[in-house]
Amino acid sequence: MAFSSTLSPPSCSCFSNNVDSISKKTFLFSQSSSKLSFLNRSSISRLGCVSNGVRTRSLRGCVFASVADISLEKSVEAVSLPKGDMWSIHKFGGTCVGTSERIQKVAEIIVNDSSEGKVVVVSAMSKVTDMMYNLINKAQSRDDSYIAALDDVLEKHKLTAHELLEGNDLLKFISRLHDDIGNLKAMLRAIYIAGHATESFSDFVAGHGELWSAQILSAVVRKLGVDCNWMDTREVIIVNPTSANQVDPDLEVSERSLEEWYSKNPSKTIIATGFIASTPKKIPTTLKRDGSDFSAAIMGALFRARQVTIWTDVDGVYSADPRKVSEAVILNTLSYQEAWEMSYFGANVLHPRTIIPVMRYDIPIVIRNIFNLSAPGTIICRPTADENGDSQGLNSIVKGFATIDNLALVNVEGTGMAGVPGTASEIFGTVKDVGANVIMISQASSEHSVCFAVPENEVKAVADALESRFSQALGAGRLSKVEVIRNCSILAAVGQKMASTPGVSATLFNALAKANINIRAIAQGCSEYNITVVLKREDCIRALRAVHSRFYLSKTTIAMGIVGPGLIGATLLDQLRDQAAVLKEKFNIDLRVMGITGSKKMVLSDLGIDLSRWREDLKEKAEEANMEKFTQHVHGNHFIPNTALVDCTADEKIASHYLGWLRKGIHVITPNKKANSGPLDRYLKLRALQRQSYTHYFYEATVGAGLPIISTLRGLLETGDKILRVEGIFSGTLSYIFNNFIEDQAFSEVVTEAKNAGYTEPDPRDDLSGMDVARKVIILARESGLRLELSDIQVDSLVPEPLKSSASAEEFLRRLPEFDQEIAKKRLDAEAAGEVLRYVGVVDAVQNKGFVELRRYKKEHPFAQLSGSDNIIAFTTTRYKEEQPLIVRGPGAGAEVTAGGIFCDLLRLASYLGAPS
Repeated sequence: MAFSSTLSPPSCSCFSNNVDSISKKTFLFSQSSSKLSFLNRSSISRLGCVSNGVRTRSLRGCVFASVADISLEKSVEAVSLPKGDMWSIHKFGGTCVGTSERIQKVAEIIVNDSSEGKVVVVSAMSKVTDMMYNLINKAQSRDDSYIAALDDVLEKHKLTAHELLEGNDLLKFISRLHDDIGNLKAMLRAIYIAGHATESFSDFVAGHGELWSAQILSAVVRKLGVDCNWMDTREVIIVNPTSANQVDPDLEVSERSLEEWYSKNPSKTIIATGFIASTPKKIPTTLKRDGSDFSAAIMGALFRARQVTIWTDVDGVYSADPRKVSEAVILNTLSYQEAWEMSYFGANVLHPRTIIPVMRYDIPIVIRNIFNLSAPGTIICRPTADENGDSQGLNSIVKGFATIDNLALVNVEGTGMAGVPGTASEIFGTVKDVGANVIMISQASSEHSVCFAVPENEVKAVADALESRFSQALGAGRLSKVEVIRNCSILAAVGQKMASTPGVSATLFNALAKANINIRAIAQGCSEYNITVVLKREDCIRALRAVHSRFYLSKTTIAMGIVGPGLIGATLLDQLRDQAAVLKEKFNIDLRVMGITGSKKMVLSDLGIDLSRWREDLKEKAEEANMEKFTQHVHGNHFIPNTALVDCTADEKIASHYLGWLRKGIHVITPNKKANSGPLDRYLKLRALQRQSYTHYFYEATVGAGLPIISTLRGLLETGDKILRVEGIFSGTLSYIFNNFIEDQAFSEVVTEAKNAGYTEPDPRDDLSGMDVARKVIILARESGLRLELSDIQVDSLVPEPLKSSASAEEFLRRLPEFDQEIAKKRLDAEAAGEVLRYVGVVDAVQNKGFVELRRYKKEHPFAQLSGSDNIIAFTTTRYKEEQPLIVRGPGAGAEVTAGGIFCDLLRLASYLGAPS
């Protein structure tokens, strides 16, 4: 091919098989914004099309009629290009120039920039590049609708031009636009006939959107009174294609091209096309996807600019994908290394290659939001000496988190791999031959296996190729298997300071473990800029939320479901409402109630129920109660990694769900005694499951409401003490009754008074039977290591035998005075001996038994000193002797203190999950 121009168009060899049918066709392309030949060229260039050895007549020629603004005869005085801090580079993406209103806003930003020199790199209007590629796909598929699709492209830009331009600028642009569309129509027709488009032809067609947006924007800027030129960057940016469908900019040659361009087009405001460039042979090409960012970075390097500003539709770079982590925050700064690590792992930052040109000259990149000019954005630059100093918290160590989904792990395993040179080379050579992209590699030092991640849509080809390549080794047993693990995702933690900070990996893995998430593979380079883990795909969002929460970037958040909004549940909800703001502000704890359910109705929320009006919501927005749906809703919220269900009922049926909840990774908190006092086998399974996992089961309020009884018992055992006896008044109701059963007052009167004051259950027999105390005794006995069933506890019931079958609580209370004399005698006998009656529960660890009974105590005994509904528990151990036991005393009944005990368990859970103490 012979060209008189300095820039060659794409090769026409794609037409070799169809040249007979088109050999007599002549294509006329008028030079305009899409000009295939540029300045200082002949007005007519001839394109010869060769048929790759096929014996046919060649095309007579593809004629390009030039309408260049600058003729060969016109001499231009050379002007040298000043470089340095006087220049600022702006890049506006397709969203920023997506409509005429947005283009006008971009022009105003340019005009208002006080920089001495400005280079503005623009993308095609929103969706236009996709439309251009769609044209190519339709044409090579011989789909006639490409013509109508091209008309849509024309109309989109005509409409925009008419809305923004006027006079000569409008006429000139419309004329060039029609010329370009005519050229494209002819080229697409050729592609249609050939049924194929080479990469260079595709690049040429796809790059027109940037040409048009640059011309429109430059005209709008001139209309605002600022002189500017527009630059077709195919004349300036020269790139060398690589084997990986990428291009490398030749900055040395590009600098010479820029000097030449600027000498003929001197201007302090330049509107440049993004995305497009040329090869050393002057053939149009592109910088591939995200190429406009790359263009801006290359321009920054060529001009030695002060900074490069990438304008987009977000406020900056987030610490994690805000669509997955609602608490993600904007990062003020990132180092170059952190930015490209996050980009590689899928964060919406920049393409990693974008950073390379500016990094060479320490030019900062600023990510800003065109729709929120008040936001300062994120600066990507080399870290200062201060930033490399001592860290001030986990947030300054790990900058952010990113994920890659739809991956599969390939594990090549066998004892024959150990110590055999070249095995890894053969494995990855095979993968390379398939053309698959290896995302991550992990190998143990034993060399027994090599594990790597590839895109899931490529894994079958990879596995088949490996099995074929190593068939002999597999048959001989040197390799045991080529295993594929599908449905995987990668989670990466990124931060430059991780390299110099001990414990980052431990914190990361601890956060994942506490969220009950299993890790399948781990990789970390010696630079330690990132730690990469492979997880199940379904765990990925929960894992991302868990580690993000742990590394300070958001509060320690627990999604809660409240079961039983009765007296205790309602009191707990009110306490949570009153304390929520303090917990967030001072302790970084965010307790979100995602659902409330009773026995008949429930209310659910995706973001968290407003606790100032939960009662109204339960009336107005309630749906039929469904425990399975309720659990799934609270636990299925992937934005919050930690889930806790709080059972505020005394329901055996609800308690039967605990084991299933814990297995799902749901933490359980409850004052319900039924689970721990039920069958021993179930209790042992619950405790074993709790010990084996990072799922927590807290039940402090089952024994002493808000009193620290179980935690005290555990503390004694964990520090090596031995429990000999636990004895106490465990019932607030019975404590009140016997504290007031004095002088001449009848027992039945005291019971009635207690019921009217709200101390007893609706049926006082539930308290007087002693079974509530017996359940507390069996819980403490089991916590002390005794393997007892509830039926093993001897219970001295205070309900007279004839009244146990009373039809109602009212009938029971009406007949209770008939039996006052019997218990009055016991009181009088005790008083005569200087003693008092107390209803107690006892765990005798030495005799391996427990019992509940009415006992007498000397008036100076601590149990005789109680008032009101207080509980008191005495621990006798090898350290705390019988003469002076460890005593815990305080209110042991009432909604406020019981709810407070549950609340304490919630805060203990938050502390275990990473909240600061």
